[in-house]
This record gives sequence, structure tokens and C-alpha cells, in this order.
Amino acid sequence: MDAIEALTTRKSVAMLTEPGPSGDELAILMQAAVRAPDHCHLRPWRFLVIKGEAREALGDIFMEAQRRREPEATEAALMKTRSKPLRAPLIIVVVAKIEIDNPKVPPIEQILSAGAAAQNIMNAAHAMGYGGIWRSGKPCFDEYVRTSLGAGANDQIVGFLYLGTAARAPILPKEEISSFMEVWTG
Repeated sequence: MDAIEALTTRKSVAMLTEPGPSGDELAILMQAAVRAPDHCHLRPWRFLVIKGEAREALGDIFMEAQRRREPEATEAALMKTRSKPLRAPLIIVVVAKIEIDNPKVPPIEQILSAGAAAQNIMNAAHAMGYGGIWRSGKPCFDEYVRTSLGAGANDQIVGFLYLGTAARAPILPKEEISSFMEVWTG
């Protein structure tokens, strides 16, 4: 699939099955990620690849984080949270590695760069024929999750990219571009 087709046909897919991207394909995804815009060549990102049994360990982290945030959570709710990483054969955690005091690149630009790297991964996976969904929510902003995954105090998780084979093809809605774009004339 060419680049324009990949960019104009990608849609998030929540129902994912095996297989996920292989080792060689994962290397291509990482090459796409590091081509993201990056002011001053900071490389303000880190990618954690989670597959196999490591997904269960991530589920344990999610569950413990929820238990700490919500002491009243039921066992059923905790077990549901624990199972979330099992929804895809491969997860890539994208972490913005933020230099707080960088004189040229404010933290927001570093976070946006990591987000662009995540989007490059999603587009490249789609171009390879895989489905995926960028998940965020409470785990992205949870201190226990962040530290458990080895992120520093100033770092920010920008997303959990769930990748695999789409259980069914997503329906692409027709987007009316004029509702999102206007020409500014000053």
C-alpha cells in the first residue's frame, strides 16, 4: 500500500488477534517512529515493546494502579482491568522522555514529537496490513504505571499502541473535510 492510501484509510481497530508484527516488521515500525518531527534532534521518546507473557505483567501493573486509585474497586473491575493488555498480541508503550529545562524545546514540543512517533507507528502498521488502536486513559497519567515501566519523574506516557490482526475490517466513514478546515485570510 502506498503512503497516501495508508494515511487516508487507517482507522482504529479494537478487536485484534494473532498474529502481530514480527521481529523484522517491528524493526520497520521503529524506523518509522524515529522519522517523526524532532526539534533539535532530541529523540524525546522511548518505546517499550510488550508481547507474550509480559502482557500479563502489564495487566498486573494496571490492576495495582487501579487498586491504588480506587480502593473501592470491585474484584470484577480489577480483573477486567488486569485483562486489558491481552486484547492484542503486541503493545508498544510510547513514552515522551522530557527534558524540562531545554532552552530551545519546551516540554509540549517533546510530547508532540513522541505523539508523532506513535502516529508513525500506527500508520506503518496499517501499511503492513495490521490493525491497531492507540489507547490512553488513566494508565497514561498514573504515577504507579509510569514508574513501574521505568519512566522518569518528568516523562509522560503518551499512549499504549495495541497492534495485531484486525478481527474484522473497520468501516471507514466518509469524512466531510470542509467541517474541519477553513482558509484563513487574515
